[in-house]
Amino acid sequence: MSETPTKVIVDCETGAQKYVPLSAAELKQREADRLAFEKAEAERKAAEDKLAVDKAAGIEVLKSLGLTDDQITALVG
Repeated sequence: MSETPTKVIVDCETGAQKYVPLSAAELKQREADRLAFEKAEAERKAAEDKLAVDKAAGIEVLKSLGLTDDQITALVG
């Protein structure tokens, strides 16, 4: 995609629309926002995966204590 990204400026009184290329500062901010989102998503996914692993480990401990699947479901939900 070699086209320069643009933004739309709308005059609310007339409804006129104007397409304007993003400035260098806007492009830089856009990239920073993308990187921040990717980092936050990776952290969220890692936390989600850790929770799943911890839950499975906890269930195994409960089973080793002799609880049934129904009892574990009642506790864990």
